Amino acid sequence: MSVRNLEPKAVWNHFEDLNAVPRASKKEQRVIAFIKSFGEGLGLPTHVDPIGNVIITKPASAGMENRKTVILQSHLDMVHQKNADTDFNFDTDGIQSYIDGDWVRAKGTTLGADNGMGVASIMTLLASTDIAHPPLEALFTIDEETGMTGAFNLEQGILKGSILLNLDTEDDDEFSIGCAGGMDTNSEKHYPLHPVSKGVAWKITVNGLKGGHSGVDINLERGNANKIMNRLMFNRDVQIVSINGGSLRNAIPRESFAVIIAGENYKSDVASLVDEIKAEYTAEDPGLNINIVQTETPANALSLEDSREIIVALYACHNGVFRMSRAIPGLVETSSSLARVIVEDGKFVTQSLQRSSLESGKWDVANTVAAPFRLINCKVEQGGSYPGWAPNPKSEILDVMEHRYETLFGEKPHVMAIHAGLECGIIGERYHGLDMISFGPTIVGPHSPDERVSISSVQKFWKFLLDVLEHTPEGN
Repeated sequence: MSVRNLEPKAVWNHFEDLNAVPRASKKEQRVIAFIKSFGEGLGLPTHVDPIGNVIITKPASAGMENRKTVILQSHLDMVHQKNADTDFNFDTDGIQSYIDGDWVRAKGTTLGADNGMGVASIMTLLASTDIAHPPLEALFTIDEETGMTGAFNLEQGILKGSILLNLDTEDDDEFSIGCAGGMDTNSEKHYPLHPVSKGVAWKITVNGLKGGHSGVDINLERGNANKIMNRLMFNRDVQIVSINGGSLRNAIPRESFAVIIAGENYKSDVASLVDEIKAEYTAEDPGLNINIVQTETPANALSLEDSREIIVALYACHNGVFRMSRAIPGLVETSSSLARVIVEDGKFVTQSLQRSSLESGKWDVANTVAAPFRLINCKVEQGGSYPGWAPNPKSEILDVMEHRYETLFGEKPHVMAIHAGLECGIIGERYHGLDMISFGPTIVGPHSPDERVSISSVQKFWKFLLDVLEHTPEGN
């Protein structure tokens, strides 16, 4: 069965059309043109603001003219990740989705359900002729995944709505009414290379990890390939030739590859450590693979002393949960993910992302992460800071949505804050007074090739979205 034949067909067909368009963060020109053409083709007022966000407006359906205008918001970009053995060009190829039981997946790549399901749902509402809805403003933002550039630079004064529904939460029984802020801490240092005169060259591969979203999934204690790789070199006489670990700043690193110079017994010396690390992650990452093989000896490598300096600094770098929330049980308050570690031609680079629902907590963990790299005289840059979104428990639209959810499904939704960056916090700063809620269908494994979206959940989400739009409050 084709994905296009799933119900609701209009949503899935728009999703497949969207997935045919490459849409990497910071490379959204084609998807911007696609959405612009879509809006204009419907004869709806369509505007592209200076940064590239697309805004499409649609009048209320008959009898709904007196309702408050609702802004429907999703981001156009998607995380591009693939398995190492997958032959796929994200710049030219469309995502290849398929059905697996109650799930839609992609063949060896991220699916783009984050946030493609939200985009497809909005497209369906804009194209509909028989769905009851209030006045709508569709806001499609760009570059959410690598800096929230679209939200930060959203044109002011263009939106008139008082309610914003962000369709970017990944559990269909959850309403997000708050989110974490975040920032990046990156380091860089250049080291001299030295001729390799003795020792054996070893190629180390760490892969098979689940990875996932470095905010939503950080509490699951999944393995970080960069930290695991570093453990294999710590307290050993190692000269680093190269390291290439992780891929994206907001994804838990699934893979790391390194070439080192070490003794001829290195592989046997670390065999017990390899077994210990695999045993540690039996539950969280049963697919963890660590492979060590001899390789061709390169001409140059870092010195033992410089290599040791890097390895110690990486060991000291905090990764994972930093503090749990005291206000909301089970919520991570503050965390950091060591996303990228690169050593190439003597250049050492790290990238990490810190998140916190407290501004002070965000800076505390960021400075904690920066400290070991400052100690070894790296150039450290901290930036890309974005605000969190403070919960509003007296939200009018929250009252409506809670009531409609209980009426439709016979249970209460989970109202919560999320340990991830949502555009609501930034948009709310630019448009004060917006009544905002984030929700969406169930998506598992975002930011990884294991990403999948539940078919039955999409049906539930769509039913709920239509019901909410039909019951929005009166008066603008």
